[in-house]
Amino acid sequence: MRLGSHISIRRGYLQAARTATAIGASCFQYFPKNPRGLSLKSFDAADGAACAQYCREQDLISVGHSPYPANLALEPSPLREAVIASLINDLEIAECCGSAGIVVHFGKFKSKDPLQGYRFIIDTLNAVLKDWTGKAKLLIENQAGEGAAMGTTLEELVQIRKLADHPDKIGFCLDTCHAFASGLWNGRNWPELVERGGELGYFDQLQVVHLNDSVYPSGSRKDRHANFGQGKIGEDHLLEFLLSPPIRTVPVILETAAGSDHTHREEIKYIIEAVQRAL
Repeated sequence: MRLGSHISIRRGYLQAARTATAIGASCFQYFPKNPRGLSLKSFDAADGAACAQYCREQDLISVGHSPYPANLALEPSPLREAVIASLINDLEIAECCGSAGIVVHFGKFKSKDPLQGYRFIIDTLNAVLKDWTGKAKLLIENQAGEGAAMGTTLEELVQIRKLADHPDKIGFCLDTCHAFASGLWNGRNWPELVERGGELGYFDQLQVVHLNDSVYPSGSRKDRHANFGQGKIGEDHLLEFLLSPPIRTVPVILETAAGSDHTHREEIKYIIEAVQRAL
């Protein structure tokens, strides 16, 4: 199992990778730029290349996460054009850093016609990827259902990918808290989801997992992360999830509160030991 956490790039991409190794992680996630805006970043390509080289040497997998305002379901507008440009910029940074891809949320559209929202998502994906030739992929993340129910089912994710012009440039990110909060996963039905996901081909394109317990119960549609085993999902159900065949080889990223040393070192160690005991 590859386990890691979200790490700051405050001291650069290479230092983020070094921090991952220092806390016992075998993978990590980072924001390529300011997570609160869509401004393009003129990044240090030498730092990115050094990060990529270090990750190859240390057998370390990295993945980027797009800024929070990156909504795939926006209607044609200057804001949507800014999202498209921002995601292309994110992919360029991820490619330079040797990352697997860029995580982006499915998208929210609150009109009475949800089909139009899906069309906008496909149009945005096509615009971002039409000229993209790098190895880094866009990794669409399932949503918790806050504000809109879009992007909460495996069927939606798989179908959006199929309908896009460049499905080979698209993968998936599975967030456990989002799956639980949306009601997709109730803690007891993971075997059923494994079967359904296998039939749909979802797990064939799963590139990364966000491992987060949930403060709120299943079906609450409230996205509030809890540390491993300290929420409503619980340690037993999270271990069942981690030990299932579709997940065991996928990079797993913690997006939880840091420990007493301001890193995820303690939580990573605890999870590794819990998994070993469960084997």
